[in-house]
Amino acid sequence: MITRIAFQDAATFASPLLTVFAVDIAIGKDATPLPTLLTTSDTISDAAAAFLTGGEFKASAGETLLLHAPSGLKCERLLIVGLGKSKLLSPNQVRIGAGTAIRTAKLKSIRNCAIAFPEDRSLSDEALEDLPCSLTTRALVEGAYIADFDPDTYSTDRKDKSMDVLSVVSSTPERSTQLEIQEGFAEGNILGTSIAFTQALVNEPGNVLTPTVLGERALAMCTEFGIQCKVYSTAKLKELGMGAFLGVTQGSAEPPALIVMTYEPAKPPADGTPVFGLVGKGITFDTGGISIKGADGMEKMKYDMAGAAAMIGAMRAIAQLKPAARVISVVCSAENMPSGTAYKPGDVLTAMSGKTIEVMNTDAEGRLVLADGLHYAKQLGATQLIDAATLTGACVVALGVNNSGLFSNDEATCEAFQTAMRRAGESFWRLPCTDDYKEYIKSSIADIMNTGMNRWGGAISGAMFLKEFVGDTPWIHLDIAGMAWVENQRSYIAKGPSGVAVRSIVEWVHELTPKP
Repeated sequence: MITRIAFQDAATFASPLLTVFAVDIAIGKDATPLPTLLTTSDTISDAAAAFLTGGEFKASAGETLLLHAPSGLKCERLLIVGLGKSKLLSPNQVRIGAGTAIRTAKLKSIRNCAIAFPEDRSLSDEALEDLPCSLTTRALVEGAYIADFDPDTYSTDRKDKSMDVLSVVSSTPERSTQLEIQEGFAEGNILGTSIAFTQALVNEPGNVLTPTVLGERALAMCTEFGIQCKVYSTAKLKELGMGAFLGVTQGSAEPPALIVMTYEPAKPPADGTPVFGLVGKGITFDTGGISIKGADGMEKMKYDMAGAAAMIGAMRAIAQLKPAARVISVVCSAENMPSGTAYKPGDVLTAMSGKTIEVMNTDAEGRLVLADGLHYAKQLGATQLIDAATLTGACVVALGVNNSGLFSNDEATCEAFQTAMRRAGESFWRLPCTDDYKEYIKSSIADIMNTGMNRWGGAISGAMFLKEFVGDTPWIHLDIAGMAWVENQRSYIAKGPSGVAVRSIVEWVHELTPKP
């Protein structure tokens, strides 16, 4: 997709489809909706006036109204996209609105689309302070890229409906505002393409994206963007003593991949700058191993490497945004398969840290590979840790598919992440990870066991297990099991991989990196 900016009146911009956002400014739960366009163009407002006052269009979030040959405009079609109540307006609503515009255009085989930048002078009694130009532009472009992805990669009759051109049109004459929009536009392209890269990785079937191939794709990305990358396999795991990771790999004919990516800033970081460690669970297919899963839904277990994909996508963005901090990413990739050589319930594994683990369930494999990955990231120098994983179904039971789980051992680190996630427009809900839950994973034969003592608090048990391997290092754990895959197509995103966590991880690095 080619993206571009035009600074002119959107009414004079020639395009097959021009999108303008609208909000409902009515106050009160039962008030009659008052849809209002987020544009200062009188020509656009006049062209849509009769349709906005008829009561059919209410500007609710995701609602669309398509007008053909709008009077006085250079565009062939005018698409009005609702963002919901004006009091709830945020960059994330713009992100969703942009995604809705792209999905609507794609359904009509329109491959050249323009979106009018939402202008803060359009509402006389609404200041819209929560729409900073840079962040809003970034959100708009990100939303377009996320929406442009379709999962039907291997369909033999696939009709490519990818967007060819996206234009962002702003009428602002102020040079300072134009510069802010251009800054957000550049960042949006970096993050948007990195999320799309992540979506494409997660979408690949397990017979295509083996651990070896994941390593190859990570290496190719790192080579393209100037990141150091090393991909290791079984011999390195044995050399490092990664017994937990090795245990998971035993049942598969496919060798594992330990992927280590390192971003180095152009200048030595300032004193006190953290070294960030990004650790991802990369199970390219998860049968559950000997504790095999039920057949229903197992085909989706190709997405069990979504945490790894998020880290690879985040590193792709970090390499281009160039923060003044060192960033190390460790991805632990394997298949979890049942076979005569597979690890078994009751086995005791010795992790790289020396801690011993009683295997209670081989389907709790993600925490085993992450245990060694987190410890190794610390050995490589990381002073701030974050991991992402489709770790537990229990987290989905607890939070549904509207939030991912957030755990931490450090208040300042957690607060920084929560600030980052709000800027990124992603939803994570913090769950407890305190020492009074330690008894949940206490083993009678080893130091710890890889599941809780019962079914209660399963997501917390998983987090408590990982906490054993980070020590005093400030750490964030993201359980993205419920958010990494979109089960039902929405107005702004296709069914399939979401690319969740990339934006928040990148923002978190930015938040904790000292500013010059």
